[in-house]
Amino acid sequence: MYIRCAFFKGKIKEGMEESFHAHWRDNLVPLWGAFPHLLELRVHREVESDDPESPFPLVMAMKFETRAHIEEALASPTRWESKEVSKKLFEMFDGHVIHTVFEADQF
Repeated sequence: MYIRCAFFKGKIKEGMEESFHAHWRDNLVPLWGAFPHLLELRVHREVESDDPESPFPLVMAMKFETRAHIEEALASPTRWESKEVSKKLFEMFDGHVIHTVFEADQF
């Protein structure tokens, strides 16, 4: 299995926390969940960290069976639509997003 993560590194702008979380939940989750070949979608919200200088207020993880499935998902119209809808999210966020693909073993 392969997991493609989007790590939101930075801080939600002050006073925008509720709007930030409502936007991804209401507008992006339906799009993220529609990616072709997606097996599982998880969205993680940071509660605490041993490194307060490097916050990750949001991490989105998508599970796929193969890397080819990830490539197909990234080439899909759904991805481009989600990128467009994400623009509003970035207006409420001071930081950047790191995309990483992991090979995952489950025991």
